Amino acid sequence: MAIGREIEDIARELIRHQHDHPPVRDLNREVDRKQTIADRMGADFARLIGSWIFVLAQLGLMVVWVILNAIASFAHWDPAPFQLLNFVLSLEATLWASLVLMTLNRQSDRDRLRAQHDYELDVKSEEEIKALMNHLMHQDEILLQIVNRLDRSDSEMKRLLRRLEGTDNGGTGHAPHTEGARRPT
Repeated sequence: MAIGREIEDIARELIRHQHDHPPVRDLNREVDRKQTIADRMGADFARLIGSWIFVLAQLGLMVVWVILNAIASFAHWDPAPFQLLNFVLSLEATLWASLVLMTLNRQSDRDRLRAQHDYELDVKSEEEIKALMNHLMHQDEILLQIVNRLDRSDSEMKRLLRRLEGTDNGGTGHAPHTEGARRPT
């Protein structure tokens, strides 16, 4: 019965060392929930501006503009130095640069949030590792206790065996009879 109680005590000690931790957050979902329609549109435009499709479309528009203004059979709305094209491109560059800078500011906020989240994960991981190490040290202690109990039990069993061997011999101190050994005749 005592062994059963010891095992129950060990099980209670193991349960005591269990722990809970909060779940990991999904930052992308949190940031997406906080974005306004203007933020989403700005991010979409910034992605478009940074693509080859946009660059090729701009290049195509400029080529068409120049060709249509250079051919004599069409009306010239922007003569040879193409000042109107230059003005439109300057306005466009100002608008797109502002839009890209606003998107970079939002990205900076997202990066700051991600850095904070990484820090929280690092702290949580460190706590998990400490809890695991404490749990392993506690298990080591329990295993040492079990080994010590087994060693004591083994010593006790050997002592009892020697005692039984001594009473079987009638206290003569002779070794007990073993099978296969010959008796003198």
